[in-house]
Amino acid sequence: METIDFVFQYPFSVVNETGFPHRGKWHSEVFGNDKPIVLELGCGKGEYTVGMARRYTDKNFIGVDIKGSRMWTGATQARNEGLGNVAFLRTNIELIDRFFAAGEVAEIWITFPDPQMKKERKRLTSTRFLELYRLISKDNALIHLKSDSPFLYTYTKSVVEENRLPVVTDTNDLYHSGIVDDILNIRTYYEQQWLARGLSIKYISFKLPHEGELVEPDVEIPFDTYRSYSRGTLETMNLKDATPDLSAPQPQDE
Repeated sequence: METIDFVFQYPFSVVNETGFPHRGKWHSEVFGNDKPIVLELGCGKGEYTVGMARRYTDKNFIGVDIKGSRMWTGATQARNEGLGNVAFLRTNIELIDRFFAAGEVAEIWITFPDPQMKKERKRLTSTRFLELYRLISKDNALIHLKSDSPFLYTYTKSVVEENRLPVVTDTNDLYHSGIVDDILNIRTYYEQQWLARGLSIKYISFKLPHEGELVEPDVEIPFDTYRSYSRGTLETMNLKDATPDLSAPQPQDE
């Protein structure tokens, strides 16, 4: 990772002591242009970061994750392909405002995060994190969530509805929704696993205005019951038979 010049590794202790030198200067010092910056939070192997960068050369993409062994896959692909609109940031998402200045980010993707069913404050679509996103994003920045989790999807919809955030797209079964958008067909490693198990993919995008107090919804949501595999276990599984038949009827979530 240290040999790739567009990978920045900043654990808590380092950024606390020295600060991040490119904060507020991503356009001038990292990308050398003024194109919009798009983040993928919890990027894992970087499938969306790299996939979007290939499709949209008029934007800059930054994958953020704490797991360097996963991120290395996408970073290596971007280097080998000579993608000049890609960077990776290895740090905790809770520290995101230490790496970006106000208004520096135009768009955020959250792809298949841990739903954190027992820990509201750790959910990447909780009001705690939305407030963090407000600190670094442009007004009305577009937030995307793509998830296999009925719990996280329902929770996110409740947050959006409670705070009257403008919805752009919303579906609880993406690949049978009729939505035509090439970017939504990028498949992450985890997504291929969930699809192979016959699970539907949920997607919601919404705008995040800077004004207005954000409040948590007072709702009870049933926990997901299907996660018999941990994400660590999924990483050891062979993907050769994981290509789903998307034309086949999908079973209902348990």
